[in-house]
Amino acid sequence: MIGYSTIGVKDMEKAKKFYTELFDAEIQVDIGRLAMIGKTIEAPMIAVCEPFDGNSPSCGNGSMVAFAAASKDEVNELYNKAMSLGASSEGEPGQRIDDVFYGAYARDPDGNKMAFYVFG
Repeated sequence: MIGYSTIGVKDMEKAKKFYTELFDAEIQVDIGRLAMIGKTIEAPMIAVCEPFDGNSPSCGNGSMVAFAAASKDEVNELYNKAMSLGASSEGEPGQRIDDVFYGAYARDPDGNKMAFYVFG
């Protein structure tokens, strides 16, 4: 259902590098103040942008973008890769809801919160 999610950033080049490396993805669209990053233009993407109103970007309290993984191992890999690229931890990988949800939480270099997860 979700085509893309957009987050505000301070440094476009740093954000593009972070997300393209994190997901081994490419910039699909780049219009200067906004870039859409993903595997293909048809697949879900993350968009990074300098806010349209010219104000500083801010992280929404309670807002988070969750990235689905194929396995617990991939959750661990994405979390560890994010840490190596300058993210900060908001919760190491682990089982969160019995045997239903396995996840990890981080903040990108601009402070945007993200989750990596797998159900099952």
